[in-house]
Amino acid sequence: MAKILIVEDEKPISDLINMSLTQAGYLCVCEYNGMNAADRIERESFDLILLDIMLPEVDGYELMDYIRPLSIPVIFLTAKSSVSDRVKGLKLGADDYLTKPFEIIELLARVESVLRRYHQNQHVINIDGLTIDIMSRTVLKDGIAVNLTKKEYELLLLFVQNKNIALFRETIYEKIWENDSMGDSRTVDLHVQRLRKKIGWEDKIIAVYKVGYRLEV
Repeated sequence: MAKILIVEDEKPISDLINMSLTQAGYLCVCEYNGMNAADRIERESFDLILLDIMLPEVDGYELMDYIRPLSIPVIFLTAKSSVSDRVKGLKLGADDYLTKPFEIIELLARVESVLRRYHQNQHVINIDGLTIDIMSRTVLKDGIAVNLTKKEYELLLLFVQNKNIALFRETIYEKIWENDSMGDSRTVDLHVQRLRKKIGWEDKIIAVYKVGYRLEV
């Protein structure tokens, strides 16, 4: 599940975007001015930021300077529709530029396109001492190869791609084992325990009572 930050000072527009993206299966967080958005970005990880340009305190262009080194994809949402404004936004590093008013169906298509493009280009993930090479399906821990089974590797990738989000055991099972009828929640628990031990994340993959597990980074 991709986590999206919506930075839009007009609450009705923000609420509509939030509702639509949530219904489409995304996890959304809303901020209404640039300063609070910068604070939120510092505290949390996001897969995509939808960014208005005309914001209180810190505008979208200024905030983009803060976001760019973090390699988080950005779609500008703005009423500024001139060619020069679009060029400026794209030159600052935005991945797309959508002018208001826009149709929600177009926003959803652009969100999906940017996320797909971003994840295709992200072949190597570095997180908390681990290096995960998606192309070769290899995992290094502080430079040393970790021998994971196919299911353990897929489980690790699921946690990393949903970091700081609580995942239900049922969701984990459906994602990793799909139509395999040989497992149950005990299968999930066993694989999580083995994965924790192999990569030394006993204190990072946390059990969530009556829910499942969460990777805390």
